Formats: sequence, structure tokens, C-alpha cells
Amino acid sequence: MISPVHPVSRAEAVPGAPGLVEALESGSVLVFRDLDFPFDAFEQRFVERPFADGKAKNVAIRNETAELRGGAGSAEDQARLRDLLVRYRRFAENLIDSYLPAYRGKVSLAGTSYRPFDVDKRKLSWRRDDTRMHVDAFPSNPIGEKRILRIFRNINAEGQPRLWRVGEDFGSMAEKFLPKLPGYSGLSASVLAALKITKAKRSEYDHLMLHLHDALKRDLDYQANAPQADVRFQPGETWVTFSDLVMHGAMGGRYMLEQTAYIAVADQADPEKSPQRILARKLGRALKH
Repeated sequence: MISPVHPVSRAEAVPGAPGLVEALESGSVLVFRDLDFPFDAFEQRFVERPFADGKAKNVAIRNETAELRGGAGSAEDQARLRDLLVRYRRFAENLIDSYLPAYRGKVSLAGTSYRPFDVDKRKLSWRRDDTRMHVDAFPSNPIGEKRILRIFRNINAEGQPRLWRVGEDFGSMAEKFLPKLPGYSGLSASVLAALKITKAKRSEYDHLMLHLHDALKRDLDYQANAPQADVRFQPGETWVTFSDLVMHGAMGGRYMLEQTAYIAVADQADPEKSPQRILARKLGRALKH
């Protein structure tokens, strides 16, 4: 089964509307087509040329008090770009509170990013090549019993869609790749944490997700022939998904905003739909911490 795209209709785009959390936790990508996020006259420059130094994939702030990282332009340009990201952070928070009220007060916001570059023209290693289908996992930042929720918005001013492809459901993918993954070592995970290579000790879940991420991107036959579907997100559309559950690859498009957020597995409406619990069922045992 392909991870479904779930356009949010006007009837559903009502605070507290039922069904959206269930669709999200089941592996859907929620697409909101009518949410307003206007740019003022000064901010228009940020979709006319990339205000980025090009040293990293994205321009970002980690929180509302952090400085802008990776930006370019005058001091005023960078200050206003930072303000735009702060405003998008609030937009994403309001979206969660309004349309996913089951998560209200349970979500913690992480980095906010401005992504002006065309994803399919970056020269990256296979591991960093996000055109290859993958599930998200963070090498230096173990998340354990948390989920990765992401809120994206296409801000392209020239009508260019953001192109994705989405893959099969997480459980079907895991059945194919789990037998090939190396075993987990709690000792090695503790050493990595002690040496500050990771911000915390990797759980078995973190270990498995990192190896799934890499195994998927490395397997060119799977990339070419696995069940998948193309998706186009139009300018002005906002989409929301659990990027640790939905197989995805970013295939093209310039100018996007993104907000990363975390929610504990225990705070989901149905924790059994989390990748943590799916992997445990596939292995027939609880995962190690």
C-alpha cells in the first residue's frame, strides 16, 4: 500500500475536526490548500533569489531566540528572514493546535528552515541525497520514544510545485530490510554518547532507523522498483506528515518553509501505529533502550 496523500477539505479544515489525527498516524500526508501565510513587500525578495550562503542545505533557526544560520544578504535581509522563520514557526504551532487538537500542549518545536534551492540539483553523497526515498532519522540526535512531525509549505512565487514521491507503508518496507540490518550494541551506543558523538544514548529504535535510512538510500533497485507514487504540492499548499513513518523523497522544487516538531509516542492517539511499535511487532519483542 502506498502512503496516501490526504487533501484536507474545507469540511475537515475546522478546528477539532475528527479523522485528521487518525489519517496522520496511519501514514497519510495531510495537505492544506487554503491556509493563509502572506508575505509583505520586503519579504518577497526571499522567493526571488536564495538568501543562503550555500554552505548547508538549508537556512535555519533552532528556536525563536537563536541566530539565523546559513543566511546571506545584508544585516537587514538576514534579520527579516529570521523574522519570517519565527512567524512560520508560529504558523505551524497554530496549525497543530487548531487542526490536530489531540496534540495540543504535547508537541515540542525544533528547527525551522528556509529551503530556497532546487533539491534535485544539489551535489550530495548518496547518504545525504534526499531525492532517494527514505524515512527520517538523525545520526547525532537520538529521539528514542519520540516521533518526527514535519510541517512544510511551498512558497514558490513562479508557480513551481514541490515534487515528492512517497513509498509503500512502513511495515511492508521494514519486513524487507530488517533481516539485513546489523544488531544493536548498547555498549557502543553508550560510548558514542560518552564521547559526545551523539547528544544522548541511541536506543535500539534509533539504531534501526539510522540503518533503515541508509539501507533504503543505498539500494538502487529498491529506489527504482519499489511501490511508489509521485506527488505535487502546489505553491501556497501546506503539508504535514510523520516523516519517520512515511517513505518519501524530495524530487524537485525551489523555495519551501519547514518546521520540525516532536511528540512522544505515548502522547499519540494510537501509539501502536508508531514506527517504534511497528518495528517491535516485526521483531516479535520489545526494543532495547
